[in-house]
Amino acid sequence: MTTHLKSLFPLSAVIGAGAMAASLPVAAQNFPTKPLRMLVGFAPGGGTDTAARAVAAKLSDRMGQTVVIDNRPGAAGNIATELTVTAVPDGHTFLLGSISSFSINPSLYKKLSFDPLKDLAPLTRLADSTNILVTHPTVGVKTVKELIALAKTKPLNSGSSGVGGTGHLAIELFNLQTGTKLTHVPYKGGGPAMIDLLGGNIHLIFATAASAVQHIKAGKINALGVTTLKRWAFMPEIPTVAEAGIAGFEANNWYGFMIPLQTPQPIVARLNKEISTILLLPDVKDYLFRQGMDVAPGTPEDFAKYIKSETVKWEKVIKAAGLYKSN
Repeated sequence: MTTHLKSLFPLSAVIGAGAMAASLPVAAQNFPTKPLRMLVGFAPGGGTDTAARAVAAKLSDRMGQTVVIDNRPGAAGNIATELTVTAVPDGHTFLLGSISSFSINPSLYKKLSFDPLKDLAPLTRLADSTNILVTHPTVGVKTVKELIALAKTKPLNSGSSGVGGTGHLAIELFNLQTGTKLTHVPYKGGGPAMIDLLGGNIHLIFATAASAVQHIKAGKINALGVTTLKRWAFMPEIPTVAEAGIAGFEANNWYGFMIPLQTPQPIVARLNKEISTILLLPDVKDYLFRQGMDVAPGTPEDFAKYIKSETVKWEKVIKAAGLYKSN
């Protein structure tokens, strides 16, 4: 090492950096040394919690430590996200969040104490989950193109589970891409919104697949399109909204894992490998499929790119619709 380099990098710093680098494989090899904490930003029984429980038991077996699910509902997932950001970055705490947690809330909330893209490290996407554009039969349309034409001639309203959810943002994206002005009617959950749709009190909903299927099959509501770019394998007869008349339309209600930013890379790689393997097990894949989810594991790098692209996309929609929440 030259004198110049020695002046820039004191010997103690060089030794310290070398020791840290040498310790990372050891940390990964010994990991985990205690139970793992999977934070979930939503209450038990919802889609995120269902996905968490599908993974937790098998991850416990593979890691040799109990995986404890810690539900911290509130503020559309922000409470659990903040707890993850401030957790010790040793791999023993990680977060299962959703599109809301990672790509919607940064634009929807005026003040957040964290930035998911800067303060967390991606592990893997878990699954994609479509919404279904459904209408009450009295609306009298059978296709997306017919709905657009009708919406340009008369006022139509659309319910959702609440301001800022994917069901709501799908409405705003629909308006933005078609020039229509569907009126948003927020409810305290998807259940009440579906009840009002079935009663003919609202015209349409971008409903979760799980809440809509039985009513579609019973002929109580009409399915016009799914909001993912690919058709839903459970009901492949329903076209995508993009196929049915709005090119490029996508509102994917996805889920994924993140971990504190400074977590050692070997531990990130280990968790990515184990979770991805679990998601591709036939029984897990089938269970999640029956809950309306298509597993979508990948590399941390792929997930980081996806989060960024989704954040940019929904920021534009949120700004165009003038949607903001105080913390």
